Amino acid sequence: MTSTNTSTSSRRFPGAAVVALAATTALLAGCGSSSDDKSDPLKEGKASGDSVVVGSNNFAESILIADIYGEALKAKGIDVTYKPNIGSRETTYGLLKNGSITVLPEYNGALLAYLDKDAAPKTLAETTAALNAKLDSKLTLLDPAPAQDKDSVTINAATAKKYHLTNKSSIADLKGVAKDLVIGGSPEFQTRMQGLEGLKKLYGVEFKSFKALDAGGPLTQAALTKNTVQAADLFTTDPTITKEKFVVLQDPKNLFGLENVQPLVYKSGLPKKGVDALNAVSAKLDTATLLDLDTQVQLENKDPLDVAKAWLKSAGLD
Repeated sequence: MTSTNTSTSSRRFPGAAVVALAATTALLAGCGSSSDDKSDPLKEGKASGDSVVVGSNNFAESILIADIYGEALKAKGIDVTYKPNIGSRETTYGLLKNGSITVLPEYNGALLAYLDKDAAPKTLAETTAALNAKLDSKLTLLDPAPAQDKDSVTINAATAKKYHLTNKSSIADLKGVAKDLVIGGSPEFQTRMQGLEGLKKLYGVEFKSFKALDAGGPLTQAALTKNTVQAADLFTTDPTITKEKFVVLQDPKNLFGLENVQPLVYKSGLPKKGVDALNAVSAKLDTATLLDLDTQVQLENKDPLDVAKAWLKSAGLD
């Protein structure tokens, strides 16, 4: 596996990939947690007293997870202030270091790529150790969630039915049939290790042809829906997966790295009961759950704060 910094996902580079989500995130910020706080999210200054500041980057999923974190903390009697839709990691990491933000949803692989572009861990334990070695001393990472938002090989419903593949099937199960399939993705997917080269090297999978599209965006989604391509590189919590009944194939060899959702915390700003509350959230937040929650917000246009509260209640965390 190569370093995750080769990916073009918005989780890795939120400041460079949010143009298509600008209208959505603005709406979410207006109708969700951001309505609780109209102040400038970039304003510096540590929270006073027992107040915990929960921030988010400027894309829909980050805002949703921040609402989940904030409401879980409120349930434990902690005073919470939201600072949503801030911007890129370059900004949020600095605000965490100076205590302006107390808690931020992060993705372990993306954060490690930001802190160490040469890191290439193969397991969750190696990723955690590498992160701990690079984190600013004032910061800490809490427990990672099983939920991951990462690149994947995803096939459309017709292809899954034809070859009897399910979400429990592995990329390796394409080995005998990939020669009849077209795969789509960003142009760099054709040449990078976390793409066709890795699929061939690690899984022995070679496709009939490759179609250059975009990085898990509308072009890729449409091509997979219309069967222009039968397989594609999509992110694992893309709501289109639910809408179109796509099937995400398992990646047991971690070709696409690790992108577990994980709370990044300013150490001195979060009490022990807050740590316990967020670890409890991580324990119950898996990829299927996050995909469902994203679908409710991004396709069904539900208020992310309402979605967060409903899930916490259903999980016994309210």
